[in-house]
Amino acid sequence: MHPIRVRLLALLFGLVAAGGVCAAPPINTFGEGGGFFSDPPRTDIAIRGYDPVAYFLDGRPVAGSDRYVHVWRGARWKFASQAHLDRFVAAPEQYAPQYGGYCAYGVAEGHLVKIEPDQWAVIDGKLYLNYDAAVAGKWKKDPAGYIRKADAAFDGLVRAR
Repeated sequence: MHPIRVRLLALLFGLVAAGGVCAAPPINTFGEGGGFFSDPPRTDIAIRGYDPVAYFLDGRPVAGSDRYVHVWRGARWKFASQAHLDRFVAAPEQYAPQYGGYCAYGVAEGHLVKIEPDQWAVIDGKLYLNYDAAVAGKWKKDPAGYIRKADAAFDGLVRAR
């Protein structure tokens, strides 16, 4: 993300938080779109409809299907198959992305922002998603450091929004 955009987003997030806006959803339900000064619209679908189990079992992002849906933590999760849905239902914490599916780098930097499903990594058995290729490139330079920062920041970010 461009440094100017990061500063503008930080300013806007600060203004919103100061205004007493309610907490952010714990699960990323941003859809597609959004502009320079606006987030994408919210939906009720987690991680843009991608199957979280596929990252682990297929080694790639796979769009989920409306045929295989499970509601967990207030969001609808889509899956590519009944087998993937069953695995998730049995152990959602094992397959759900970290930070509710928000951008891992963004959380580390203090922001709850959208993701691109094809910008991902599984590290130590956990799924991390990122905003776009440029941000994923930054995040991959020090994932352990960003994970430490994001782990410390996420709960506060969800409550502060």
